[in-house]
Amino acid sequence: MDISIVGSGYVGLVTAVGLASIGHRVVCIDVDGSRVDLINRAEAPFYENGLAEALRTHVRDRGALRASLDYSEIADSDITFICVNTCSNSGQNADFRQKHIKEATKKIGQSLASKRDYHTVVTKSSVVPGTTEKIIIPLLERYSGKQVGTDFGVAVNPEFLQEGRALQSFLNMDRIIIGEYDARSGSMTQGVYNGSRAPVLRTKMRTAEMIKFASNAFLAAKISFINEIGNLCKKIGVDVYEVADGMGLDPRIGRAFLNAGIGFGGSCLPKDLEALLRKYRETGEKAPLLSAVYNTNKSQPLRMVEVARARLGDLKGKRIGVLGLAFKPHTDDIRNAPAVEVIRQLLAQEARVVVYDPKAMPRVRELFHEQVEYEDSVAGAIAGCDCILIVTEWSEFKDENLFAGKVVIDGRRALDPDKASLVCQSYDGVCW
Repeated sequence: MDISIVGSGYVGLVTAVGLASIGHRVVCIDVDGSRVDLINRAEAPFYENGLAEALRTHVRDRGALRASLDYSEIADSDITFICVNTCSNSGQNADFRQKHIKEATKKIGQSLASKRDYHTVVTKSSVVPGTTEKIIIPLLERYSGKQVGTDFGVAVNPEFLQEGRALQSFLNMDRIIIGEYDARSGSMTQGVYNGSRAPVLRTKMRTAEMIKFASNAFLAAKISFINEIGNLCKKIGVDVYEVADGMGLDPRIGRAFLNAGIGFGGSCLPKDLEALLRKYRETGEKAPLLSAVYNTNKSQPLRMVEVARARLGDLKGKRIGVLGLAFKPHTDDIRNAPAVEVIRQLLAQEARVVVYDPKAMPRVRELFHEQVEYEDSVAGAIAGCDCILIVTEWSEFKDENLFAGKVVIDGRRALDPDKASLVCQSYDGVCW
């Protein structure tokens, strides 16, 4: 197929590369000229494991993927995926939160006005249930002058990408969810994935939107649950990772997402959980469980600072090394990263903060500027520090001997506690 993707951020570009990988011709439409230029030079605008290499293959070598500023190119494609940013920061009203979706949908509608052939528009951005019906379809009809179900189709196809291994998760999907306006819309969307062995579930549009939010809320709940268990385990001398291993043997529970530590971050779980809680408030429903999941995760990273104070006393003037800034390994994404809040708390207590991350340093520099010191190696970040905080479990941190004689607080179980206790001056896990 000829496929157009509106938005070339994380979801849009990874989706574009994934679709090019399975044989489609893809054009990314974006309003950011610098990003369009980077993609057309086969350069990744952000770091994701394997993305740069895949761009070179599909942009430069195969010519199957390109980017454009021109929305009119949508009319030359068979199907359009909406992959624009749907941020939902606290305090933003509904209109602001839907700004990008609305603007993109208007331009898609305008581009379809002169198209004679049937076209399908697919919502892949994470939107709260009802958005496609109440906002996207009316805007498409208004600006195209066409009728849904007759002149064009609409579907919802939520993404379940896992940052750090997004391309692998796209090419090895565990399920394909399609919310369809009608059977024709759903079949055309499903046709994009011909050849995939993943099970396909076709539902109503708002059901597909809800599946995305419910999935992320459940994963968030597992993480907050094991962190609460871990907080108690630390107090009573129990290894929470052995507890998680035992729990995970039960197939009803499973081991995934039961790694205790400083909680979840990134662009998906916090944003989607917050948006879901807002939807509860709008409908007058209460969500005590999910509210607790959210609040537990907000406070969990700060336990690192509490442990540091317990070890060092007043942190004023203390030199604290923060290893790992991205919210997880193999990405440079610092959105809702626990490291960001940890750094803020350390600065508030007038500590001297030294940071290192193999990929996320430029993004952190944009945020903190000269408030913190930047090192270009693990050894540099460790040297001369009163305490080391391991916030992201990059593989290059997983050597206990690097921390010989140091005070270490591990937020991700990056080190083996038994080995670390032998070589470190002191070693503490957040939940162990």
